[in-house]
Amino acid sequence: MLKLLSLALLACVATADIIRVPITKVISDAELVHNRVNVFSRESVTTEVDNKTLMLSKSLLRKYGVAGGESSNIEIVDYQNAQFYGEVSVGTPPQTFRVIFDTGSSNLWVPGKCGFSCLLKNKYKSTKSSTYVANGKEFFIQYGSGPVSGVLSQDKVTVGSLTVDDMVFAEISNVKGLGLAFAIGKFDGILGLGWPSISVDGIKPVFTQLVESGVLDSNVFSFYLPSDSSEKGELSIGGIDNTKFTGDISWVPLSAETYWQINMDDGLTIDGKSISDVNAAIVDSGTSLLAGPTSAVKALAETLGAKPLFAGEYSIDCDAISTLPDIVVSIGGKQYPIPASYYVINSGKVCLMGVIGLDTPSPLWILGDVFMRDYYTVFDYENKQIGIAKSI
Repeated sequence: MLKLLSLALLACVATADIIRVPITKVISDAELVHNRVNVFSRESVTTEVDNKTLMLSKSLLRKYGVAGGESSNIEIVDYQNAQFYGEVSVGTPPQTFRVIFDTGSSNLWVPGKCGFSCLLKNKYKSTKSSTYVANGKEFFIQYGSGPVSGVLSQDKVTVGSLTVDDMVFAEISNVKGLGLAFAIGKFDGILGLGWPSISVDGIKPVFTQLVESGVLDSNVFSFYLPSDSSEKGELSIGGIDNTKFTGDISWVPLSAETYWQINMDDGLTIDGKSISDVNAAIVDSGTSLLAGPTSAVKALAETLGAKPLFAGEYSIDCDAISTLPDIVVSIGGKQYPIPASYYVINSGKVCLMGVIGLDTPSPLWILGDVFMRDYYTVFDYENKQIGIAKSI
């Protein structure tokens, strides 16, 4: 059951102590269509979470893996789905990096000595930091196009004005698996905001450490992602920015503490008709599109008149955008319509339906930036819930 939080209460939560981190869009919608984003593998892996054996899709583990004594090998196809980045610093004096703030993973990694592929990147230099502590454990991920590897290091990490001392992170030396998109892209690394249970090598995530240190007024972080790529987005840490949304925030409890996973009421609907009986959903700031079971997405595409492109993706007539119905996400008895202007990625010449097919061992939907650009989203770590309100 959803709970409504009034603006009067929000005023108590959104204090002057909120840390606001500007977020910038990495690629334009035109580039997104041109690159024809497809990050999903249809394979799966077995992992242990809370002493229970779970089958998780490698697409959901696409950034890294799960906690455990050994590093996990995770396969993905591409990394061009990441759209928004902000800045963090590592070391003393601070070395600045542009990172994707990603609720779909839990580790922090930045480039180290990674050669020509990192020519345009900000690279971490341990010899220039007085607070660096060597760790040396190998960090390894197998991407679809090749390996990504490096070593674990320890140093001071600062997000906004908040600092985590002795943070263990990955210093990447081989980025072959990220492909050309990473080499020429605008972001340097990833800062995961997921739960500790999906962190590679059991490393405690940055936000978890901020919570445990007691420095936050409220153990939440919130995303405002603008619909206009010329505008700045915002990640608020430690509170809620009530200038970024209208109306009330509605809350829904988490159904799992792996990813930020919730249950929807009727899946996705169009004109009141459900296109899927799958209700599980993950809210993922590191995925630009919506994703769901291939059969449901195919039915959605047929309803919208979209044409198959490849690998579960669909093109759509750019001239039809103004006539297309809303896609409605129902959560906790409340409906969240997504207009065609949000779910159609328009390059001006070619349009991509911002929903792609993905089959996982346990069927679910991924609510990526297409959803989060329309709705201000609060991730409540302490109360294990997600809050949603209409963005301004």
